[in-house]
Amino acid sequence: MKKWIYFSLAAIFLAACHKPKVDIVDFDTFHVTSVKNSEVIVNGTLNPEIRTMELGDETKVASVSVADLVENLVETMKSNKIIQVAGTYTGHDVDGSPLTLSGKVLLPAKGKIKNMVIVSHWTIGANRECPSESFQLEGILASKGYAVVMADYIGYGVTANRIHPYMHMESTARSVVDMALAVKPYLSAIGREPESNEVILVGYSQGGSTTLGVMDILQDEYRTELPIAMVYAGGGPYDMAATFDVAILEDKTGIPCAIPMIVQGVNEGEDLDLNLSDFFQPILMEHLDEWVNSKRYSVAEINSLLNAKKVSDLMTDVGRDKQNPQTARLYRALMFNSILFFTPRSPVYLFHSMDDNTVPFTNALKAEQYFKGKDVTYDFDHYGNHQSGAVKFILKVYKNL
Repeated sequence: MKKWIYFSLAAIFLAACHKPKVDIVDFDTFHVTSVKNSEVIVNGTLNPEIRTMELGDETKVASVSVADLVENLVETMKSNKIIQVAGTYTGHDVDGSPLTLSGKVLLPAKGKIKNMVIVSHWTIGANRECPSESFQLEGILASKGYAVVMADYIGYGVTANRIHPYMHMESTARSVVDMALAVKPYLSAIGREPESNEVILVGYSQGGSTTLGVMDILQDEYRTELPIAMVYAGGGPYDMAATFDVAILEDKTGIPCAIPMIVQGVNEGEDLDLNLSDFFQPILMEHLDEWVNSKRYSVAEINSLLNAKKVSDLMTDVGRDKQNPQTARLYRALMFNSILFFTPRSPVYLFHSMDDNTVPFTNALKAEQYFKGKDVTYDFDHYGNHQSGAVKFILKVYKNL
């Protein structure tokens, strides 16, 4: 299919979805709710409080990468002591109205702050995994002299009672941007204002896609307030429709919990009013609120509860049939929430493991196709599974900063 035909069809599909009207929010500053002093390295190894990606039985595979990470941390960190500051801020709800959200800022205990690093976190399940409640791996970037800003997203932290609009690009990226805008005056107020006004964007997996969404918003709406120096995106499902196609065609998933999270998340974000029982198998529908929406279970735990490897174990025949009118509506929404229909205007580093068994490598190839001719560095290689890739990505970002 010729490129212009593809974009014409995409325009028709995307016309059915609309960005919500975003109200002008009177951004106050970041309001502190807790402060904790931590160390990155404890007794020669990574602080056990630091959370790496949890998908299931693959933890041991990633441990080799963690060992490499620790070695590099010890050699190049500016400060082993980190200050974790959790708090709330005023952001936007899915419909664009004001909403109190939460997140965390991680700072080196001493020394100057070089830049603000805006991190979009990867897929989580339990509320205890969100940034304001945990010490996530990306927080180690603070040890090199950066202010690391991590939003919880809608559905976690102070909004844990809400359904997380998973993979709904506008609301999720907007919550990250809103937090950065609130943290900026907070850093000035406490005398830790970064030496550079330019920000660095970082994200892996769900965070990889969200990071590109953050980039899209910042370069269009906040070029002066938060100019972008560099973007690091890894392992992201940038093309949601293509990811859906691969999952349906191969009838398998490397992250079972993402199936219900994507369907209900996009349904929530786009206000599609779909009947979820048309999409989910009875056993999933019966336990959806307990296993997914309660926020009691981690990604690994939800995957274990689902006990499924095939998409057909989770989704009905109707839900997997793009010819069905309701599924077609979902598919159009997935296209709308793909983050490839924009032009990066700052340098981008794009990482993806060719062995990724969770986010299909086709996402990276699609990004390479659409970003052709732009200032994008591609790092595609055999970096192991999705979880090992996460650690290697953070290591590469850490070295480059």
